[in-house]
Amino acid sequence: MDKKILGVAIGIGAVIAIIAIVLTSPGSEISTNQNSNDKIGLVINSPTQAVSLKQIDEIYTDASSTGIGRSNVYLFWNVIEPQRGEFDWSQSDVIMGLNEKNDLNVTLFFSVINGRSLGPFPDWIGNPSINSIGEDRLVNVLDAIISRYHIIDSVIIAGETESQFRYYEQNIPVYQELFSGVYEKLKGKHPNVKFGNSFALHQVLNKNLGHIVGNLTMGDFVAFSYFPVDSLNDIVKTPIQATEDLRKTFDLAQDKKIAFFEISWATSDFIGGSDSSQKEFLEKLFEFYSENDSEIEFLTWYRQYDKPEGTCVSAEQDIGDVSIEVGGGSGLGSSEFVLERLNHYICSSGLKDVNGNSKPGWNELKNQIEILN
Repeated sequence: MDKKILGVAIGIGAVIAIIAIVLTSPGSEISTNQNSNDKIGLVINSPTQAVSLKQIDEIYTDASSTGIGRSNVYLFWNVIEPQRGEFDWSQSDVIMGLNEKNDLNVTLFFSVINGRSLGPFPDWIGNPSINSIGEDRLVNVLDAIISRYHIIDSVIIAGETESQFRYYEQNIPVYQELFSGVYEKLKGKHPNVKFGNSFALHQVLNKNLGHIVGNLTMGDFVAFSYFPVDSLNDIVKTPIQATEDLRKTFDLAQDKKIAFFEISWATSDFIGGSDSSQKEFLEKLFEFYSENDSEIEFLTWYRQYDKPEGTCVSAEQDIGDVSIEVGGGSGLGSSEFVLERLNHYICSSGLKDVNGNSKPGWNELKNQIEILN
């Protein structure tokens, strides 16, 4: 997961202008598009931060033309509730309005756990540990969001959860209690919304962390992100081998439905990717989906557009279990080495390049959704 993604994948300067194109109001019922599949999603993004009003509207229209029926929205607590009990909807109204305008349901990622990090939290909360986040205040903010945006049908509050507990398994019972309490209260108010946690499947498999997934198979589904990479972020799987990795999620999730929150295949040859292998993986992915449709809650591709090379991961953030530091070593396995490959992977995982040119995978996505429909 790109931990620097905010709820609005566009420049802040465009927010006020974009409100003018949102044709539906938050809280109204989602309309039905007979040509879309609400279990298939796409992470919608712009290739650069600087985009015009017309461009971002076209990006959403183009995304929905593929036949997808959902997208991911990434909202952070410090943006939504900067002052206790005072909500700022200016950014989320824009992104939710664009989704609603294009008949897209939403999988909400609300970052309580984001890999090794917690939050970001508002200043009024500070930097809490898991056991001091506060069940009631988390319920309060999520209730406010879900009540405002009826297009949200799935909520994830912990992403790359295995990395949070890899070295701190003693905190798992604390999080189990927090999740259970939040789930029970929100499910009572919003029975049609489903809740779960997400894990990075590639990290679970590479680092033998399946037991952590097993301890946290809670809620309505177990979600996974997936990169076909080794621990250094090089693509080492064939599309067929990657599909076999996906099959392992059924055992990991035990009796829960599975969901694919962010699934991708990068095209940069620097880390072993290509346009043709991305297209082939999409073919195999949808074969897998068709065989297991009844067991899958949703499947969302990460993502629509590539980003400029080197802009996808910052040197200050934690990447999985590697702390990336400015000026780190350059040897094999060093932070710099891993960061370089992760940047290449994430920046080239789109179905369109930074100039808006479609890769073969773009048409493959459209073809596969058409077959499903």
